Amino acid sequence: MSYKYAKPSLLQAFIPIIFLIIALSINVFLFEDWSLDGSNQIILVLSAGVAALVALQLGYKWEEVRKGIVKSISSAMASIIILLLIGCLAGTWLISGIVPAMIYYGLDILNPTIFLFAACIVCSIVSIATGSSWTTAATVGIALIGIGKALGLHEGMIAGAVLSGAYFGDKMSPLSDTTNLAPAMAGTDLFTHIRYMAYTTIPSISIALILFLILGFVNGGSGEVQETAAIQEAISSKFNINGWLFLVPVAVVVLIVKKMPAIPAILIGALLGAVFALIFQPEIVQGIGSGLFKEIYDGRDFSSTSAMLAFMGTMKSLYGDVAIVTGNAVVDDLLTSGGMYGMLKTVWLILAAMMFGGVMEACGMLKRIAEAVITKVHSHGSLVAATTGTTVFFNVTASDQYLAIVVPGRMYADIYKDKGLAPENLSRTLEDSGTVTSVLVPWNTCGAYHSNVLGVATVAYLPFAFFNYISPLMTIIFAYLKIKIRMRNESGSEKEVAI
Repeated sequence: MSYKYAKPSLLQAFIPIIFLIIALSINVFLFEDWSLDGSNQIILVLSAGVAALVALQLGYKWEEVRKGIVKSISSAMASIIILLLIGCLAGTWLISGIVPAMIYYGLDILNPTIFLFAACIVCSIVSIATGSSWTTAATVGIALIGIGKALGLHEGMIAGAVLSGAYFGDKMSPLSDTTNLAPAMAGTDLFTHIRYMAYTTIPSISIALILFLILGFVNGGSGEVQETAAIQEAISSKFNINGWLFLVPVAVVVLIVKKMPAIPAILIGALLGAVFALIFQPEIVQGIGSGLFKEIYDGRDFSSTSAMLAFMGTMKSLYGDVAIVTGNAVVDDLLTSGGMYGMLKTVWLILAAMMFGGVMEACGMLKRIAEAVITKVHSHGSLVAATTGTTVFFNVTASDQYLAIVVPGRMYADIYKDKGLAPENLSRTLEDSGTVTSVLVPWNTCGAYHSNVLGVATVAYLPFAFFNYISPLMTIIFAYLKIKIRMRNESGSEKEVAI
C-alpha cells in the first residue's frame, strides 16, 4: 500500500542530523571511551525516532517507516554474520596457536623501524588476494597489532598501517564487494573502474608508505632484544609453535581467492582452527574446558573425561571469553579473545546505525540533502568535490559504506553524464571517498567493526590511517588539476581530455 506524502524541506531533512550530531557530541564528551559500550547506540536509536517523527509529519505511515528500517537492517545482515563468525575464528586461532605463532615468528623478521611500512604492504597484499579489508584486519591485522605492541609501537600507529593497507587492497581487488558495487552504480565495468582508479590510488598508497617509513624512523618503538626474547619465551612456554599452524590461514586465503563466499570461508577457518587446537594444543583446550566445567558443575558430584573437557574448551573459544595466562603481562594482554559473544556490542551498534540510516533513506531525507548539494556544483572539479563530500556525509549520517556508495551513485550518475564525464569518473570518486572513509567514523559499521576486531579505538588510529584520508583528497586534486579526467564524446565513446 502506498501513501501520499510531502517532500521534506532541507530543514526537515537536517533535523535528525542536527539532533544526532549534538547528542553524540554530548555523549562522547560525558562517556569518553565508554561511549561505544551502549550510549552511542541509544543516541542512534533516538535519532532514528526523531527522523521517524519528521517522516510522520510529512505524511508517511508507520508501516513505511518500519519497512525502511527492516530493509536497511537486512542489507547489513551478511556483515553481521561475518562479524559473529570472525569472533569464533579469533577464538580458535588463539587457542590453536595460530595468532601466537604469527606474533612469535613476526618478532624475528620485523623490527620497529620498518614495521609500519612492512605491515601496510603485507595487509595490501592479503587484501588484494581476499578482496576484504574485514578479513585482512581480523586475521593478519590482529597478529600485526600483537607484534607491533610487543615491539613497543603505539597501537594507533599499528592499526593505521593495517587499515591503510587493508583498504588499498580492498579498493583494488576485483573480489571486493564495494569495488563491484561502485561501477555498477556509476554505469561502467569492473576492470575499467579498477584501471582508472589506479591513477589516484597508487599515488595515495605511495605517500602513505613514505609517511609510515618516516614515522618508523622517528618513532621506532621501545622494544628491546631482551624484551622480544622474553615475549617469545612466554609464548613458547604455553604453545606448541610450529610452521604447520600456518596451513589454516593459508587455507582461508586460498578459499577466498577461489571465490568462496566470505561466510563459509570464515566458518571453515574457525573450525579448522578448532581442529588444529585439538591436535597441537590439547592441554590448553582441556584447561579451558576444565575451568568451564568447574563453573558449571561447582559442588556437584559429576566427573569429567578428557573428551568432554576438549569439547567444552573448544566451544568456549568459539563463543566466549578466553584468556591465556603466561606470567608475562605484555603477552597476557595479547592472548585474549571474546569469541562470538565479544562481537555482540558491535552488532548492537550496527543495528542501531542501520535503524537511523533506514528511516533517513526510506523517507527521502538523505536524497533531499544530496539534491541541495548538487545545486552548488558549477565545474567538474566542484562536482567531484561535491560527490566526495556527499559520500563522507553519508558515511557519518547513514553509518554504512554501502549507502555512501549507492545513494550518491544514484544521485550523481545523470549529472556526470550531463556534464560529459565518463562514468568511471564517478565510480572512482565513490570508492576513493565512500569506501575508505567509512573506517574513520566510530559509529559507522566499518569503524565499529575494525575498532572492535583490532581492539583499538577509532580516535586512536584515525590520525595514522594515512591512506584513508589521502585517497579522497587525491581524487579532488586530480579533478581540479584536470589530471586523468575522462570525457564522453558525441558517439558515446570515451577519451581523456583536459577540461
